[in-house]
Amino acid sequence: MSAINSISTDGGIWINPPPVHHLEQGELRFETAFNSDFWQRTWYGFARHSGHAYGFWIDEDFTVQVQVRADFSQLYDQAGLFIQDDERHWVKAGIEFNDDQPALGCVVTRERSDWSTGLFPGDPRSFWLRATLVNEALRIQYSTDGEQWPLLRLCPWPGRGRRFVGVMGCSPERAGLAIRIAHFTLSPPLGKELHDLS
Repeated sequence: MSAINSISTDGGIWINPPPVHHLEQGELRFETAFNSDFWQRTWYGFARHSGHAYGFWIDEDFTVQVQVRADFSQLYDQAGLFIQDDERHWVKAGIEFNDDQPALGCVVTRERSDWSTGLFPGDPRSFWLRATLVNEALRIQYSTDGEQWPLLRLCPWPGRGRRFVGVMGCSPERAGLAIRIAHFTLSPPLGKELHDLS
């Protein structure tokens, strides 16, 4: 796999293209549709795969890193990273509006979705995410400044098949969440130790 240094139209594809999307000066900008979401059954009982995701199909271990900007204000507004094997095996991580505030969260779905969430220590309107898959372990990190990278989630991610790696945005309760994606990089794994915060 060769490194992809910035988002471009070359090779990138949409899962459920949003109604508004364009590339401008190296940034991907898009607006979500009403009832857009990724979720599998847990608690709510429904299965949704209507969220918007932009990325690349790859077949090797990787590190993906991105800066996300959005003004999360309505229930379940969300944006961040998205990694998918198929419609019932995927991960999303980022900011999601719940309990009356934007919160840091991660959903790991293997047939059914789980959801971990907590307070974000910075400005949720601008944040960074990084995910590294190596030796069937998926490490997800977040950053408030692009410099320090605390751990958000570590989970097994078995299998060596082809998978989708990119970014996502959803707004189950409304249309028009405006999302800006910048500094997207996709490369071989960085090789950092688990508690290396750089």
